[in-house]
Amino acid sequence: MLTLLGRVLFVVGFFLTLGAPSAQAKPTRGGTACASEHRLATEACLAQLQAGGNAVDAAVTAALVAGVVSPSSSGLGGGGFALAWNAKQQRMTVLDFRETAPKGIDVPAFEKRPFAPGARGKAVGVPGEAKGLFELHRRFGKRSWQEVVLPAQRVAEKGFEVSAHLRTVLRDSAKDLEADAGLRDLYLRPGQKARIKNPKLAETLKKLGALGPAAIYEGDIASDLVAAANKFGGALSLDDLKNYQVIERAPLKITWEGLDIYTMPPPSAGGLMLAQTLKFFAKADLAQEKPESASYQHRLAEVFRASLADRMRTLGDPEAAPIDLSPLLSKEHIDGIRARVSDHATHTILDFAQDEQGTHHLIAADEDGNVVSLTTTINHAFGAKITGELSGIVLNDELDDFTGRSVAKTFGLSESPNRPRPRARPVSSMTPTIVVKDGAAKAALGGSGGMTIATNVTQALLRLIGFGQSPKAVVAARRFYVPTRKETLQLEAGAEAALIQDLAARGEIVGINPFTTSAVQIVTRDGKRYRAAADPRKHGNAQAR
Repeated sequence: MLTLLGRVLFVVGFFLTLGAPSAQAKPTRGGTACASEHRLATEACLAQLQAGGNAVDAAVTAALVAGVVSPSSSGLGGGGFALAWNAKQQRMTVLDFRETAPKGIDVPAFEKRPFAPGARGKAVGVPGEAKGLFELHRRFGKRSWQEVVLPAQRVAEKGFEVSAHLRTVLRDSAKDLEADAGLRDLYLRPGQKARIKNPKLAETLKKLGALGPAAIYEGDIASDLVAAANKFGGALSLDDLKNYQVIERAPLKITWEGLDIYTMPPPSAGGLMLAQTLKFFAKADLAQEKPESASYQHRLAEVFRASLADRMRTLGDPEAAPIDLSPLLSKEHIDGIRARVSDHATHTILDFAQDEQGTHHLIAADEDGNVVSLTTTINHAFGAKITGELSGIVLNDELDDFTGRSVAKTFGLSESPNRPRPRARPVSSMTPTIVVKDGAAKAALGGSGGMTIATNVTQALLRLIGFGQSPKAVVAARRFYVPTRKETLQLEAGAEAALIQDLAARGEIVGINPFTTSAVQIVTRDGKRYRAAADPRKHGNAQAR
């Protein structure tokens, strides 16, 4: 059982964490920072700040550039979540631009997944990226819309070198990419693998910069996307695109040891897991632990499993059915989880298949203290593996995140709150998060990697604010994952045999997860000094100036 030993002093404070060295750049006095999963996205983010833009301008630019250089994970054919901290107003804004199901979604087909290759358009949701980024910029941007879009257009025109991560994805996905002419010609054609130019996408970005989202959600490009999805059995329509709405949501806020932690509410399940874990572990609990110990990892995994069960039983699109998280965050509920945690037993989660993948997380912070933590996604590698013939936009397969009846029955439900239905948004694990103390943003983080996102971000935040580790140490540290099938725990490659044996003695069934498709980015601030760290697993890049 978990006990409290108040006599143990917590020796490393939060502000010492903020004073630790950067992962990518030597700490310097200054006022800007960017972190992403690609060097060009980070550099475009910083250039926007140096040109007089603010954190929102920089984040929008970075997201658009990421859609060009990290096309397997993000792009205009997808969607995402954004947290934006306004330092002057001391206010957090949360924008949900998650993909939605078309009005004509083929609901029965989702009980027969996986879809046949010729029917993969059924998983295509109405993309929200362009409208989401535009709305974020409309509210808080400083430079013109055209100025923040232009860098991505130029990268698509001039071309970019294929990153190590993209090279791996292309190798692993080559067979699937062959089925789409746009993907095949752009990424698999001989002589095009080292450097990629994307003239179709460049022209789309040019139109986006000139006309705003109307360039994509109406007219020729909208018709192009509808035709592409429908060719493979999808239900996307012009009406779906025209009527897509970005939704502002109230942030999920947790106060922990004097810090205000803001994270993503439903349809994110990641924010719930993070909040429940923070309510489970007090600072005094962590003072007794070591993050590499079997005792800590087992207890943390038990909380994760309990949160996953809560997710499957209760979470869905709040627009389809209101969700009250207060019972799941109540003292009584957390105490119930605590009472079930044992040092010598593992509560296995019900075996079910729930798959998410992809995503790209980025952070932008400016000299005024404004911070954006943004996660964007198209789900699996290259989404539905469908591109618009005219636009060059890669469409998402985000509707695959809906939960079918067979999984719902596993949890004693006749139907899942996350069931497929018209105009609904599927539940996501994306967990953009910002930490505020005394009215100032002190840390921002988030991650990529589908179902690993919530567990990764939660482990990272606990290392950062609980164990007092530097951003560099946090992103480099080995992580673990709680799978939904077979093993109860997956450790990162290189885990010590003694750790595996200790976990097994506690009832854990241990496997190995390579973590090559997941990453965490972190930016922290102490006074005017930023530190930025990017995850080496996806060859990310972070810079503070």
